[in-house]
Amino acid sequence: MRSPYLCFFALCLFAFTNNGFAHQLSTSYIVLNNNIDKTHYIGHWQISIADLEHAVALDLNNDGQITWAEIKAKRSSLTQFVEQNISFTQDLKACLLNNEGPFKLDTHFNQPYLQIPIRFYCDNNTTTLLTYSAFFNRDASHKSIVNINGVSRIFDYHSQKQAFNFEQTSYLKTFTQYVYQGVLHIWIGIDHILFLIALLLTCVLIRRDKTWQGSTSKIKIIKHTAWIVTAFTLAHSITLTATAMNLVSPNSRWVELGIAMSVLFAALNNVWPVVIRLGWLTFGFGLLHGMGFASVLGELGLSEDYQLLSIIAFNLGVELGQLSILCVSLPILIYLRNYNWYQKWLMPSGSILIALIALQWSIERY
Repeated sequence: MRSPYLCFFALCLFAFTNNGFAHQLSTSYIVLNNNIDKTHYIGHWQISIADLEHAVALDLNNDGQITWAEIKAKRSSLTQFVEQNISFTQDLKACLLNNEGPFKLDTHFNQPYLQIPIRFYCDNNTTTLLTYSAFFNRDASHKSIVNINGVSRIFDYHSQKQAFNFEQTSYLKTFTQYVYQGVLHIWIGIDHILFLIALLLTCVLIRRDKTWQGSTSKIKIIKHTAWIVTAFTLAHSITLTATAMNLVSPNSRWVELGIAMSVLFAALNNVWPVVIRLGWLTFGFGLLHGMGFASVLGELGLSEDYQLLSIIAFNLGVELGQLSILCVSLPILIYLRNYNWYQKWLMPSGSILIALIALQWSIERY
């Protein structure tokens, strides 16, 4: 009887110990574009300062603070790090790498990033093979989002070498790539997952005499869940599309904070109900989550040839990832709903734990 409770507790505890910026795990960004005569690829590599510190000791005085002077003092080590971890080849011939130019600072999801200039000298604009190997020996979940001439790729532990052919593009390849990224994002987006779980915890219950009781009708549970999921899906589809197409330009900091607070409210509402009918409230919160999805799509970059297709495919991937979570969690909750310990202990304690995680996120994102 107690094993589902312990498993759920362990899952939430694991999430609680993770970084509060749920969208941003260990990720770097590479952007390159051809010059006019198409002999150079010019751009930059943006790396999290936290990741970089593990590879190149930047904190020279060991005071726990990394200064701009310390970063500049490590220029030669950073140059060596770049040369060891990224390379361009054409026709089995390595393209000359140069990273001269000023370093800059940038941010992604409120985390500091170092922007290192990079330039590859290649003979032509034919198929190019990019090899990327940074950080995988320390963090197998690390990934790099690479955009070359508007063509995006995701490099991870299993895909460290990828070819870029700028003369050949296809609907199918673009569609499958962005669907995959949408699914991947919802699976690693802990805040979105916990928001859905917080809503689902009471979808299998009804409020009667100021207490939660198991719903006797599976049909009503499915209808209630379908309404909530539909509201959430419709809302985040609207803002994802609008934001990705630059029709709206929200401040990412406030969007991330709003998402954290939506998780906090949904969890606390399970324990101290203020809103029983969650459809319209879920729609409102879904608008915020859609902006969060769009920020990730913005980092990935839209295909220059198929922009609308990229948005639709990414959105579809998000929905598939969301449905997979629903298909796993809802049958379990339906099974548990009539147990007294679920109604009185598991649901409230799970909700409070989710609320604590969301509170941590809210404080960190403020």
